Amino acid sequence: MAKVTKKKKTVKKRKKRESKQRVENRRLLLKFIAALVITFAACLLYCFLTLPDIEQAVSRTRQPSTTITAENGNEVATYGQIYSAVVMPDYLPKHATEAIIATEDRRFYHHFGFDVIAFTRAMAVNLIKGRYAQGGSTITQQVAKNLFLTPNKNIKRKVQELLLAFWLEHKFTKQQIMALYLNRVYLGAGTYGIEAAANKYFQKTSADLNLKEAAILAGMLKAPTRYNPAANPEQAEKRARIVLQNMVDEGYISEAERQKALNMPTGALISDKVEGGKYFADWVYNDVNAYIGERENDIYVYTTLDQHIQEAADKILTESIKANKNKNVTQGAIVVLDKSGGVKALIGGVNYQKSQFNRAIHALRQPGSSFKTFVYLTALQNGYKPSDIIGDFPISIGDWQPENIDKKYHGEVSLTEALAKSYNLATINLAQSLSKSEIIRTAQKMGITTPIQNTPSLALGAFEVKVIDMAVAYSAIANGGYATWPYAIKEIYSRDGYQLYMRENDDNNQILDRRAVKDMAKMLERVIQTGTGRKAKLPFFAAGKTGTSQDYRDAWFVGFTDKYIAAVWVGNDDNSPMKKVGGSSLPAEIWRKVMLAAHENHD
Repeated sequence: MAKVTKKKKTVKKRKKRESKQRVENRRLLLKFIAALVITFAACLLYCFLTLPDIEQAVSRTRQPSTTITAENGNEVATYGQIYSAVVMPDYLPKHATEAIIATEDRRFYHHFGFDVIAFTRAMAVNLIKGRYAQGGSTITQQVAKNLFLTPNKNIKRKVQELLLAFWLEHKFTKQQIMALYLNRVYLGAGTYGIEAAANKYFQKTSADLNLKEAAILAGMLKAPTRYNPAANPEQAEKRARIVLQNMVDEGYISEAERQKALNMPTGALISDKVEGGKYFADWVYNDVNAYIGERENDIYVYTTLDQHIQEAADKILTESIKANKNKNVTQGAIVVLDKSGGVKALIGGVNYQKSQFNRAIHALRQPGSSFKTFVYLTALQNGYKPSDIIGDFPISIGDWQPENIDKKYHGEVSLTEALAKSYNLATINLAQSLSKSEIIRTAQKMGITTPIQNTPSLALGAFEVKVIDMAVAYSAIANGGYATWPYAIKEIYSRDGYQLYMRENDDNNQILDRRAVKDMAKMLERVIQTGTGRKAKLPFFAAGKTGTSQDYRDAWFVGFTDKYIAAVWVGNDDNSPMKKVGGSSLPAEIWRKVMLAAHENHD
């Protein structure tokens, strides 16, 4: 009996302890829930207090866009953001907004800024697939993000996005929210808003979009770059099919209408954007304000760039440098001018993505023997004739004892032969008989803008020049002695068609003696026919000069035909020597290929 009583007391104590434990557990749970609620409330309050200034965000200014085009009207590059005039939903064909709603937010007109059903469905799909496969953001949330927030993906931004979506739904009507979305959504290639996208991709106003075009633009919203119809037409078409099916599923169109839409034509897609033109575009863009001053409007800059020559030259340089990598050649630059000074092609390097430094405009490199042209031209202007004899003999000037590249002496030679064979000693002897200051003045008035030191090595190009300057200088010879200044901008227009700038022709300015220039052109023609420039030979008139600096650090070919002038440089950014790559080899070969391509359009 005593044992039974003791057992009952033990059971009662255990139950009492368990009861106390349950009470304690509930108390701890309530504390935990309270802590979670307080933490959530604090986070919510923090997100609310750190919301961006709504009024400031709505009125936020943007960088005006600058669209740079080649002479055929095709786009080279666009800087800034392209917006167009504001359009309202009623301005668009009904299927344009329906395509967007069917794809981006099916319950747009029925939710309060947050779609619980769509969010739950998206989370379920993501959990099943084990990755982020579907989003649940409403159009209102997207407007909140586009107008007020950064694209950074974190909890704070998502909470603020939700709070702003609720504010938008309270502040504006659904039609107003849709208008904000249509005019601010990003649609690829720096383009914002459906009107700007319709202009850019289909060359028409958004009011004229057919069903297929509307589906393509709606499809771009998921990934504007991937589904860009100009850059990736197959992907854009594939995505548009999904949009059209969504419209069928939502009852906006019939199956027959979907089938008809698949075969609809689209406006002229501009898929022929100029390739390899970023160095040129950067150069032009940096100069635009010098022509028209600071501005707030979008502009279109029409340039001299020839798409065919530009793309051919870019490809030729890239492939040539790649093929000669074993010779320690890693970089190059090309400038092609027409006889008026218009820049037809400009390549500032072999890989813009890796280096935006423009070697055609900013690099300072030694011209080597390509500078000898200025020495011989100065001599011709001082009464020398191409047939006059000069001595290719050893010479010592102080401690400097120059040599010919072949380590030989060639005795008495004509000016024509000395230039064609690029004899160093004959050229230095000629320069010694001339005024070096006059040689410098000749080079400068022809277009060399960098400082030239008055030293004995002047005649061999032992100083630094720019690639574009060498092209300009040789153009004075190609033009019969008239000065030429490089230009790229022909006209500038505002977005509404108002002309802001139009280039006027330069006045004719004779800077060189005509007889001297005519003789110089013939001597430079001999360089290609029988001299160091034989690898640049063309099936028509061509004249030019090779150039190689000490230890093969720089290699050049600069020359002209009856239509174009071109300068080619190859070397290394770190100024390291190449392996026996001189002006008579790789640069001459590149120059020849570029000139052949340039003249294709004139056959």
